[in-house]
Amino acid sequence: MLEVVSSVASYLDHRNCSTEVRVGVHHLDDSQQNKSFTFKCHRDGNEIYSINALNFHPHETVVSEAAAPASAPHVANSMGSASAAPPVANMAFASCNSQSKAFQESKSAKDFCVHVSSNFSIIMQMYLAMMDRKWCSLTFLTSICLILFLLGSYAAYEHFRRVDAREDNEKHYVTLQVEASNATGRPIPETLFGIFFEEINHAGAGGLWAELVSNRGFEAGGQIIPSSIWPWSIIGDESTISVVTDRSSCFERNKIALRMEVFCNSSGCPSEGVGVYNPGYWGMNIEEGKKYKVTLYVRSTGDIDVSVSLTSSNGSLTLASEQIIALASEVSKWTKKEMLLEANGTDDGARLQLTTTKNGSIWFDQVSAMPVDTYKGHGFRNDLFQMMVDLKPRFIRFPGGCYVEGDSLSNAFHWKETVGAWEERPGHFGDVWNYWTDDGLGQFEFFQLAEDLGAAPIWVLNSGMSHNDQVETARIMPFVQEALDGIEFARGDANSTWGSVRAAMGHPTPFDLKYVAVGNEDCLQKYTYYKGNYLVFYNAIKKAYPDIKIISNCDGSSQPLDHPADYYDFHVYKPSKELFSMSHKFDNTSRDGPKAFVSEYAAKSETDANKGNLLAALGEAGFLLGLEKNSDVVGMVSYAPLFLNTNDRRWLPDAIVFNSSHLYGTPSYWVQQFFTESSGATLLSSTMEGNSSYVEASAISFQSNGSDYIQIKAVNFANVTVELKVKMTGLDSSNTKASAKKKKVLTSASVMDENSFSNPEMITPQESLGVMPEGNLTFVLPPYSFSLFDI
Repeated sequence: MLEVVSSVASYLDHRNCSTEVRVGVHHLDDSQQNKSFTFKCHRDGNEIYSINALNFHPHETVVSEAAAPASAPHVANSMGSASAAPPVANMAFASCNSQSKAFQESKSAKDFCVHVSSNFSIIMQMYLAMMDRKWCSLTFLTSICLILFLLGSYAAYEHFRRVDAREDNEKHYVTLQVEASNATGRPIPETLFGIFFEEINHAGAGGLWAELVSNRGFEAGGQIIPSSIWPWSIIGDESTISVVTDRSSCFERNKIALRMEVFCNSSGCPSEGVGVYNPGYWGMNIEEGKKYKVTLYVRSTGDIDVSVSLTSSNGSLTLASEQIIALASEVSKWTKKEMLLEANGTDDGARLQLTTTKNGSIWFDQVSAMPVDTYKGHGFRNDLFQMMVDLKPRFIRFPGGCYVEGDSLSNAFHWKETVGAWEERPGHFGDVWNYWTDDGLGQFEFFQLAEDLGAAPIWVLNSGMSHNDQVETARIMPFVQEALDGIEFARGDANSTWGSVRAAMGHPTPFDLKYVAVGNEDCLQKYTYYKGNYLVFYNAIKKAYPDIKIISNCDGSSQPLDHPADYYDFHVYKPSKELFSMSHKFDNTSRDGPKAFVSEYAAKSETDANKGNLLAALGEAGFLLGLEKNSDVVGMVSYAPLFLNTNDRRWLPDAIVFNSSHLYGTPSYWVQQFFTESSGATLLSSTMEGNSSYVEASAISFQSNGSDYIQIKAVNFANVTVELKVKMTGLDSSNTKASAKKKKVLTSASVMDENSFSNPEMITPQESLGVMPEGNLTFVLPPYSFSLFDI
């Protein structure tokens, strides 16, 4: 039996605990009938596991591994450790590593494999020892050994299955020490958390901007005629109708119009008429009982009888309709027609039709269909607007992003072409994101959006850079003047040159513009003129508007900037785990100089973030907690991108996903809702104790409805349960027994889970009130979760 002891001791030496192994051998006298061998593995003073060899009868020997105490950690072992077992065991289970993928991925499965190999080894060592002493026949002992091997394997499997389950739900313990006195806290900037809107993924055109008609001015096909009228299509065939574009519009900045020639035969046109239809942006959402304002410009050489209709997606069902009947003399020149259509049915894939049964020539231009029910009548789609409101943004950065620059400067966002009457706006092709915008959502509308949200506008202006070209500093003044004019448009008196344009659009009082960003991601090596251009912008703007805060594109997080700025822009897109690890990015940033504007952040990776899952959101949550705790050097933060029309996935993931009629927030959106009370709150000093490499937490105090609250936010970025004990000092004498009044938790069964149109609330915060007894500040953080506790 000494061979058995030697075998197991050797095995333990390779279980990563050889320096602490204690081997206890009892009744090691071969003359006795009952023998017990106990091999205990100790680490850091705790018993991790033991192996017991029990000999109940000379002919019946059982070997099993006893579970360690529940509080003891389990030692993860690699398959390589199996090589330490005797040769028979290695031979017996040589195929184990490749038979099952689960064995390769589970440490407990690997331990099980090693354990069973060792079991088999011990049994065989006993077998050889007993055979040496001629205790029984070869056949009988072979049967016994095989049976015991199978029983031992099953017992080992059950044991490790239970250990695996225990590991998954094992509690880890951390303590958050909070100094609860506001006197020792630090004010968080009023503008810390906001939003960033970019025209990407059809966020505006076909999204937030509620215009239903796509390519309403027929300009998207370009200025060379005849041009494409996509997505307009013809109703009828070439024997009854011909449609072509020409340059006959009455609008000087967008001269393209649609000419429709109808030439039905002597038997007349089809009863349903011929004409054109527009499907909008992948279908118009028409709802029963709601009203839609249709506006168009028309002219003709003869009398007209045109049906303006909202119909089902294939045109078979009319949801609302009105006739335009006019004499030739009434429409011989361009004439504006407006009508209010009330829907008698619902279809989220509807279309707008212009049809007639009369022969002749008819021209159409600037055809618009807008729901009457938009936010304050300002043209914003209500449900998407509300999603922004619920984030309580303190600022909104606009209109981009790369959208500001363009791949070429000719396709950049030029604000002057986006103001004034919508019919006069020429629109432009956003060549970065590859689609046409009519610019109904223009400079005025962006400022109106900021005002409606109660958020400070941050205008990103073009610094003379596109993705493929740049303007030399010596020639940058026209761009600088456009920036100064833009500021006057927002802030100027109603009698000023550009302030009067704003006033004529219905807003005589100035907008509250206090921030401008000079360029977007332009402080790169390839942009040799950026810093020179930036200084010209900076000096000119500060001279005319000294109170405006100017944001540089150059990163000042690691070393001081070499030029003046009030803020510097910082963008980060990383895989989830890497972003979580960046929670301490600004810990060592200089507290002197301009603050960081983290204007674009997101967990982005095809392998872990996908379309926007829980893992991505938790990585972002950890990063945001780090920014909140460093809010003395981080002044503003916003996620990117904000919106995604599911029919045009240019960038993934995003915060809010929508189609013509429905929407949902990704987990990243819901994480942002955890920070709605942070801006303007007080950051409380806090320290973490315990194994907190996968836990980030912060503590703030704030007021709501006349009451004072302390808020604890904590993210658990691991597949373990964490018990978080909050210890507070500095509490007011009346609050010595503080308790949690509200709990909010974001988690799911799998970190790869995502919300969708079919299950839009799969991952949303679960909220409960009055969660803990008075004085008890111990909270459980579920595996892979983000939790908030209001105290």
